[in-house]
Amino acid sequence: MTTGLLLAAAVAAGAAVVEEPVVASASDAALELDPMGSYETGIFDESAAEIVVFHAATQRTVVVNAAQGLVEVLDASDPAGPTKLFDVETVGVASDDGSVVSEGAIANSVAIRDDGLGVVAVENGDKTAAGWLVFFDAAGDGGALGAVRVGALPDMVTISPDGAYAVVADEGEPADDFSVDPEGSVGVVTLPDDVAAPSQDAVAIADFRGFEEGGPRTLPEDVRLFGPEVPTPDGDSFPVSQNLEPEYVAVDGTGTAYAALQEANAVAVVDLATATVTDIWPLGFKDHSREGNGLDASDRDPEDAPIVNIATHPGLNGVYMPDGMDAYTTGGQTYLVTANEGDAREWGDYVDGARVKDLGDAEETDAPALCAHSPLAGLTEDTDLGRLEVVTDLGLREDGSCFEELYSYGGRSFSIWTTEGEQVFDSGDDFEQIVAETIPEYFNSDHGETNLEGRSDAKGPEPESVTVGEVDGRTYAFVGLERVGGLMVYDITDPAGATFVTYVNNRDFAYSVEDADDPASALAAAGDLGPEGLAFVPAADSPIGDAMVIVGNEVSGTTTYFSVTSITEEPTEQPTEQPTGTDEGTPPGDDGTLDTLPETGTGTTVAALVAVGLVGAGAAGIWFRRRSV
Repeated sequence: MTTGLLLAAAVAAGAAVVEEPVVASASDAALELDPMGSYETGIFDESAAEIVVFHAATQRTVVVNAAQGLVEVLDASDPAGPTKLFDVETVGVASDDGSVVSEGAIANSVAIRDDGLGVVAVENGDKTAAGWLVFFDAAGDGGALGAVRVGALPDMVTISPDGAYAVVADEGEPADDFSVDPEGSVGVVTLPDDVAAPSQDAVAIADFRGFEEGGPRTLPEDVRLFGPEVPTPDGDSFPVSQNLEPEYVAVDGTGTAYAALQEANAVAVVDLATATVTDIWPLGFKDHSREGNGLDASDRDPEDAPIVNIATHPGLNGVYMPDGMDAYTTGGQTYLVTANEGDAREWGDYVDGARVKDLGDAEETDAPALCAHSPLAGLTEDTDLGRLEVVTDLGLREDGSCFEELYSYGGRSFSIWTTEGEQVFDSGDDFEQIVAETIPEYFNSDHGETNLEGRSDAKGPEPESVTVGEVDGRTYAFVGLERVGGLMVYDITDPAGATFVTYVNNRDFAYSVEDADDPASALAAAGDLGPEGLAFVPAADSPIGDAMVIVGNEVSGTTTYFSVTSITEEPTEQPTEQPTGTDEGTPPGDDGTLDTLPETGTGTTVAALVAVGLVGAGAAGIWFRRRSV
């Protein structure tokens, strides 16, 4: 749990930058984020701005616009007013294997090498068929250089730190009716030294067949395998390989890649030199009975009035299921940082989850009920855990007759892991606690629609992506929250002792686009909705002389630039007694009153915050202030 939050309103101007972004910082925060400017596509909820990457030599940003099957190249030399230069087309590009990128193909991800060699991961119009990597010159006019064929549904691509490889997560999702289920894999493409497309023989596929039954490698027991077994068109079946679906890839400086297997709740380790999956390690589960690991599990509270209710529950666990992931090195050791989003598998008639209240209801689900002896057995009402979405393949009694424990989607957190799979840090329930303290009237809001607790019964704030960067010798993790929005920033210099720094949300909750009479006007005023991709720009590469974070927002279709600056001023001494009215010592811009907070399941009330110094000046000399939006 965080302590010592200072809440204030930042002021910025520019397209899609709201007048008063939401800001909450720790009292000892060493840096601050400010939105500077944004590029708007004007496209709502169509993934018009997803993955972003910055090319330092040309001061360009390349943005995946999946809605139009292309990537957009922006001039970011003035981040306060980015402008579009041109598009990189992918459809119609000839591949070295003789195929052509087909109509209906979707651009999913992009990466750029320092010399300008760009690569786009392109999904086939038939997502179960093999996709492509399309190469282009990001420093030139964006013309295609060629393409190579990779696995089914290339979802994310990155380039190794030494520039030698493009590494792509081939997710291999099944057809929508589960009639076909391709194998998941990791493609490893050896890149040429110059800005040119590689040949098809430079492509190697790291698959999971070694982990099939009878194979040379052993799949750990806690790696989650579930769902229908679908034979290939040849009649073969590879239940492990078809079940494992790489979502995201991070590469360290030793020639090793790590692929997040989101639904399987695991990470695959890939040796790039041999294009071999050498290991798979499960991530384990989050114990929601532990203090500091609570969650708000219901959007329907007593009297059907949503309130903040972050509580712990014995017998309830979270399945981390990370989406975004990054790697960094400190103290000579490499660590992985994961954004623990969670994800359901729903294809055709198959759904892997159910609401708690529906367990045992044959009209709603095939899943059995809670066991009578389960500590959760009496918590199936909507006001308790009834509306919480849980997986149905975990927590069953050995005979499968009932659920002894329950497992919900995602960790509502970010974690730090060793490269052997040991968790050294998890942010617990920080994200929900911080949002509750900062904007309680929009706690767990959805993205396209402004509401209170719209996502409590699902994945809460839904951490989607993470990027790591260094500022003034300290290492920070920047975590995007897909639903309520904004960036959570933590100092992760000491991996086991990571600390909260600041939360910034460039969103105006007064505008609910899905409910608006004029959605276009509401979209233009709402700010950023649904952060998807993040890129950190070191100060040495930045056009402003300070570090930046660039965010692609898939729901608002905006690409927004944040400055990342150090706070060097000495803190102003606060009064030793809580001021009232307009007495001397009232914080600037405050009317002398303190906003109240709704009670939470862990007892977070204004009185409690006063007692520990979070509200008022008190002995700690710390002010808590919430901006009205």
